[in-house]
Amino acid sequence: MMLTQEKTLAETVRQDFPILHQEINGQPLVYLDNAATSQKPLAVLNAIQDYYQKYNSNVHRGVHALSAKATDTYEAARVKVAQFINAKSYQEIVYTRNASEAINLVAYSWGLNTLKAGDEIILSVMEHHSNLVPWQMVAQKTGAVIKFVELTETQEFDLEQFKTLLSEQTKLVSLVHISNTLGCINPIEEITQIAHEYGAKVLIDACQSAPHTPLDVQKIDCDWLVASGHKMCAPTGIGFLYGKLEVLEAMPPFFGGGEMIDEVFLDHFTVGALPHKFEAGTPAIGEAIALGAAIDYLMSIGMDKIAAYEHELTAYLYERLREIPELKLYGPLPNANGEGRAALASFSVEGIHANDLSTMLDDGGVAIRSGHHCTQPLHRYLGVNATARASLYFYNTKAEIDVFIVALKDAIAFFKQMMN
Repeated sequence: MMLTQEKTLAETVRQDFPILHQEINGQPLVYLDNAATSQKPLAVLNAIQDYYQKYNSNVHRGVHALSAKATDTYEAARVKVAQFINAKSYQEIVYTRNASEAINLVAYSWGLNTLKAGDEIILSVMEHHSNLVPWQMVAQKTGAVIKFVELTETQEFDLEQFKTLLSEQTKLVSLVHISNTLGCINPIEEITQIAHEYGAKVLIDACQSAPHTPLDVQKIDCDWLVASGHKMCAPTGIGFLYGKLEVLEAMPPFFGGGEMIDEVFLDHFTVGALPHKFEAGTPAIGEAIALGAAIDYLMSIGMDKIAAYEHELTAYLYERLREIPELKLYGPLPNANGEGRAALASFSVEGIHANDLSTMLDDGGVAIRSGHHCTQPLHRYLGVNATARASLYFYNTKAEIDVFIVALKDAIAFFKQMMN
């Protein structure tokens, strides 16, 4: 009797992603830019099409059948988001265009109305610009001071230095969960616990963790958490802000207009209930519904299963990368099982610009990212102007990693020959 080998997760799901089955420059597409954005399964594509074809209507404003169905489906997606991150209530989930808008919402609603001169904000040198620039703007307006956690020798979050930065003046700690450049996984539960001992609020940027690993905001105990739908199989233009109910209730509205009101008079208005007081105007209805479909899809696979498979991919990716002595890798190395870091690798090659490597790989159908990955301060800290980055998701395969490695070796050999 012949034993059939069990399919990998990628082999099981790749049929769900039409975009992956094409050629680029005459070669099969190998998409390794998932930290920038993920591809979308048919379930998500169909959810958007169904909304526009079958029940397109504005939400919360009509009593006719289309509006009722749109509203029900739109709000059901909010419940799915709450369940996905284990929030206590759907009222703790605010739809935003993306994680950047979610952070700005907190910065302008809470930050500008709470922080004052001398108050301290703690960030890290690895933050995405979206978790840096809004706080710089708030600091300029309020006189608050920003402090930065640096890196350990293994290019991870320096927890011991973080402890020395905290004081009674610390009002906010806002940190990335997983670095989109270093791939390090920050100890956010411990960070949150320590910050709360000083009375500080904590915001977590979960853009690189929500698509890849289970999240439990009650266990983390953060005050806010943000994520973008497009990195977790949903469309662009939709993200969310999680906030503890009591924290959101204390925050004033950020945008004014329709939907966020209770009553409006010529000389004043009253705000609506959570979460709608932060959602002015017609929202991204189809995108929110598709976010719900994306969460259904991810949960049908299982976030634990996704994480486990990505550990396997990470171990194999780094095993193959070690074959290339010219590479300088950034961030901590994974353990033998691929655990301890995200399923991405940022690297540089002396004398070869990351953009040139990326362009050469694209000629062979391999899509990777090059540049500063919206972490310019981190790149300056590391002493490199740009890195190349290969980032994986659960639909990638070891065979694709092999193609990437061959293409990378060929590209390095080509440029070294050109330099000689």
